Amino acid sequence: MKPRPVIAVIVFATATNLVLAEYPETPTKPTEPATPTIAERYKAQADKIIGAALAGNDGYAKLEELCLFIGHRLSGSPQLERAIDWAVEALKKDGQENVHREKVMVPHWVRGAESATMLEPRQTPLPMLGLGGSIGTPPEGITAQVVVVADEDELDKISDEAQGKIVLFNNVMPPYDPEKGSGYGKAVKYRGRGAVFAAKKGAVACLIRSVTARSLRSPHTGAMHYQDDMPKIPAAALTVEDVEMILRLRARGVPVVVNLKMEAKTLDDVPSANVVAELRGTEKPEEIVVIGGHIDSWDVGQGAHDDGAGIVMSMEAVNVLRKLNMIPRRTIRVVLFVNEENGLAGGKTYAKEHEAELKNHVAAIEADSGGFKPTGYSTECADKDREAAAAKQLEDLTRLLSSIGPMTVHAGHSGADISPMESAGVMLVGHDVEGSRYFDYHHSAADTIDKVDPRDLSENVAALATVAYILADMPERLGEKPAKEPATH
Repeated sequence: MKPRPVIAVIVFATATNLVLAEYPETPTKPTEPATPTIAERYKAQADKIIGAALAGNDGYAKLEELCLFIGHRLSGSPQLERAIDWAVEALKKDGQENVHREKVMVPHWVRGAESATMLEPRQTPLPMLGLGGSIGTPPEGITAQVVVVADEDELDKISDEAQGKIVLFNNVMPPYDPEKGSGYGKAVKYRGRGAVFAAKKGAVACLIRSVTARSLRSPHTGAMHYQDDMPKIPAAALTVEDVEMILRLRARGVPVVVNLKMEAKTLDDVPSANVVAELRGTEKPEEIVVIGGHIDSWDVGQGAHDDGAGIVMSMEAVNVLRKLNMIPRRTIRVVLFVNEENGLAGGKTYAKEHEAELKNHVAAIEADSGGFKPTGYSTECADKDREAAAAKQLEDLTRLLSSIGPMTVHAGHSGADISPMESAGVMLVGHDVEGSRYFDYHHSAADTIDKVDPRDLSENVAALATVAYILADMPERLGEKPAKEPATH
């Protein structure tokens, strides 16, 4: 038999009555109710946003207008300025507030006519794209033998052989790995710096294997850079297939001679603009959640995935919220950054011009990984404790996106355009998508709207609208301890 708990009985005698008081052996303290999680607080709102976005939105129609009627839009081009005009008018038509341009001076590189031709051991044209920022060749082009190296170390070993030659970097980008990702960060080194490495060895031009793991004989362009104390030599990308052909010929001991012609030149900087629009907050309009991508693209293809999808999902995210009359406490600011591809002038200018209010930037979310199926978010912050706290909050928040698909949250790179805000302590967030096909089209003529699935784009709109709304509405800032105040929206 269990022993009964001891009850102390105390009798208080008074002049008029007896008072009995019973006391339990161990007094218990009342428990405080647990603070509701973000997912618990915002389930109804998230369901409403996702349901509305997936039922129908104007994101794909906007992307069609951008891709079909404007197309590619490199900094300094008339097409970019047309795209900026289009974005301003579209945001005004949707009823967004404070729609305006913010002036940015951007570089003006012009490709011009270009070609590459293998002359020996047989004559055949080689599809190519000059790298952004490259100088041109003389009108007759540059004709020289080709030496092939895998990387800088191999170039060092054959240093004398490079003198007067065209150096071809055959740096292979590995196939996409679900765990490790694309391998782009390593392979892109020779696109950016290959001309400097080759010039140090006396080369007359630089060619690179296009930065892609899969190819249908399509060259991929991108930015390159020179070094002030080194000669400037022309630089271009060849297709994976043609690099493999040249490699096989050289392995047989057969000399390969190529003629490279490029009219590329860099002109003076020209004025352009970031595009800004807002969904003004109800209670704390001075506090801001930025969402956006970059409106410029390379001068080939249509810039559909890079980054047309990113800007239209940002434009449409606030459009969905406005149509639902779901206005958060804080302001959601759409920023379509200019000149991400070859200078980052838009991101740098925004951080400089808005320096005084960056302390009130609760978060900045960038979508610049294409319009494929959304897969989660990354966090990046100068304060690593806040970064970790933000990741936990986003893990909780993304539970609300389960109807779209599984989401992951991790610390890591967020986006190039928002990176200049990191030093001011702004919490940076990357909008992640499934990445196995992105670099098949990246910076190539194949980056066209037919590669963007309408359902995927709508899911991105739904996810981004939900995340932006909650970050702009929840009582606590992203990366701060949860507040006890319940959501009221």
